Amino acid sequence: MSVPARAYLSIGEVLNKLRGDFPDVTISKIRFLESEGLIEPQRTPSGYRKFTNMDLERLRYVLLAQRDQYLPLRVIKENLDALDRGLEPSPVSGGVPVPRLVTLDGELAPANFGESSDLRLSRDELLKASGLSEVQLVDLESHGLIAPRGRHYDGDALAIARAVTEMAGFGIEPRHLRSFKSAADREIGLIEQVITPLTRQKNPEAKARAEEVQREIASLSVRLHAALVRGGLHRFR
Repeated sequence: MSVPARAYLSIGEVLNKLRGDFPDVTISKIRFLESEGLIEPQRTPSGYRKFTNMDLERLRYVLLAQRDQYLPLRVIKENLDALDRGLEPSPVSGGVPVPRLVTLDGELAPANFGESSDLRLSRDELLKASGLSEVQLVDLESHGLIAPRGRHYDGDALAIARAVTEMAGFGIEPRHLRSFKSAADREIGLIEQVITPLTRQKNPEAKARAEEVQREIASLSVRLHAALVRGGLHRFR
């Protein structure tokens, strides 16, 4: 029977994986980068560092940026923060990071580190990325169409903001879009009714099934909405 790979690496194992590309790296260097906040490995109860593959990739990024671009740690840390928030770091020092490419179905491209990363934008970043004005954003927030999550705006907020910006070119204002929000809330309520019996179960399989059902119904809901709008518009032909 095969032995499953460990989820964590020791600092010595990380060093061995890095030395092929970075012969000068040392354990002291890795500890220094940790002290500067560029990586945050977990610790065992006895205090030993536990590195994930994500930590390893972050270290590679830092070492490459130092070696090939001569970037100071301050700039590298800013770039890592941008990547963590789903942004693409600016190619020039002091530039503004931009959101990653959004596909046609509204899904965000994955970040460099980890399997997925939610986009997190500051207010200024959302305005720049969407083309909204501050007045438009305040209007959207007052009608409940956009709201920050904590201190940031997510990928859904960006998708809404971009759609509203384009619709504004046809004279459609945020106050005209309240019916979209009401319809979406009703659809969300319907989906919650379907998945609630699953979410109340304690086993992991039920939780995974609830997530899958939620995705399936949401996709069907979007298709149904599009078909109803198309069908309704046929009367104008």
